[in-house]
Amino acid sequence: MNRPIGVIDSGVGGLTVARELMRQLPKEKLIYVGDTLRCPYGPRPKEEVIQFTREMVDFLLEKNIKMLVIACNTATAFTLEMLRNELDIPVVGVIQPGARAAIKTSQNQHIGVIGTEGTISSQAYPQALKHINPSIHVNDLACPRFVPLVEMGVLEGEDAYQVVAESLVPMKEQNHIDTLILGCTHYPLLSSTIQEVMGNDIKIISSGDETAREVSVLLEYYDTFSNGYHPPQHEFYATGDRALFENIANAWFDSPVEHIEIITLGT
Repeated sequence: MNRPIGVIDSGVGGLTVARELMRQLPKEKLIYVGDTLRCPYGPRPKEEVIQFTREMVDFLLEKNIKMLVIACNTATAFTLEMLRNELDIPVVGVIQPGARAAIKTSQNQHIGVIGTEGTISSQAYPQALKHINPSIHVNDLACPRFVPLVEMGVLEGEDAYQVVAESLVPMKEQNHIDTLILGCTHYPLLSSTIQEVMGNDIKIISSGDETAREVSVLLEYYDTFSNGYHPPQHEFYATGDRALFENIANAWFDSPVEHIEIITLGT
């Protein structure tokens, strides 16, 4: 089935998931929507996140997508079950895959989670982790300064290190954790700095790899793998600054990103 897979995010963070989807599923066409104009979603009220997410989904449904990937932890926490009930296509979030990866990785069952205010307040990760293993110990921390840093393209260097180091002080004090979930898809863009601050003994988990595996399983289950013979022409849409989106995308992907368009969502 040569219909595309839709991927949505509050901004550029979901590109970390999109890259892994491209790597694992090279025949599948992706249509990516990043709401860069209204990013970040983390501090926004739940109702607003739901509204903005619906607007991105409606845009993608017009593109006849065969599956939706919510590549935003805040949107996953607030809308995943709702969208699964409303849509007649498979809907994949990033929280459950990230939780599963962390449990497989942790040796001492002490896991840290960092994310936006919305994701952390939702308690979606502790619930997902404890649903799998009730004996898991979870320490979570909101890092509201990370997403604006990434959206500005400040991914490395002294400024990035200072923000990350200051933000992670409470998590570093939890010196019994051995695994840290990057509970926001923007955070892998800061992963080298986060690893430097936390130290090499801490295993860093981002959900892109596991999310792509889940997408692959669902494509097989529903027999909807693309059977195209030519490399897919992915499409990227953003609601904010095109040049900034393009710069970050080109820095993150192995080849230049084409077909970037600026769209308007809502009224």
